[in-house]
Amino acid sequence: MKLDVINLDGGNAGSVELSDDLFGLEPRADILHRVVRWQRNKAQAGTHKVLTKSEVSYSTKKIYRQKGTGGARHGSRKAPIFRKGGIYKGPTPRSHAHDLPKKFRALGLKHALSAKAKAGALVVIENAEAEGKTAALAKQVKNLGWKRALIIDGATVNEGFLQAARNIEGLDILPSMGANVYDILKRDTLVITKAGIEALEARLK
Repeated sequence: MKLDVINLDGGNAGSVELSDDLFGLEPRADILHRVVRWQRNKAQAGTHKVLTKSEVSYSTKKIYRQKGTGGARHGSRKAPIFRKGGIYKGPTPRSHAHDLPKKFRALGLKHALSAKAKAGALVVIENAEAEGKTAALAKQVKNLGWKRALIIDGATVNEGFLQAARNIEGLDILPSMGANVYDILKRDTLVITKAGIEALEARLK
């Protein structure tokens, strides 16, 4: 498929041929869901923790005699049945990550790119370069109508552009190796430089 290339000032910069293997697939929600779930689970801290019966700070003295009270037999105020006692089978620190084949993850990225292309939310720019002036870049972004956009560059991101874009709300910049399904789907517009397209095609071929 062919797509027009623009400059940051909105001017035409020719066109580019996009690979159907990356941008022409029929997006599948089930594949995207599995990859996003894998991403978010892997990023989850898993530091939740409760105090068990052996960790609660309380006296170990038997609370009342074993027999003759007419009540149940209890030996410790730390038991989960009591208020401020230990928690039974509560959460403990663990990893929430699970395995997902590398080929499936690559397929998910292809479907995410194709989803943006099919929705008409894919924009190709000549390059992402700026002189480090936030006001100038913010004006260009506003004129282009990008409210919530992700910009994917080549192997590295231009330092001046990164500095200029740092304080612009709703604008994210990633190198091609950082491109991922969650960030692509999270933003309304996907902007890729020509260098970024070449890098993605080399990565996912």
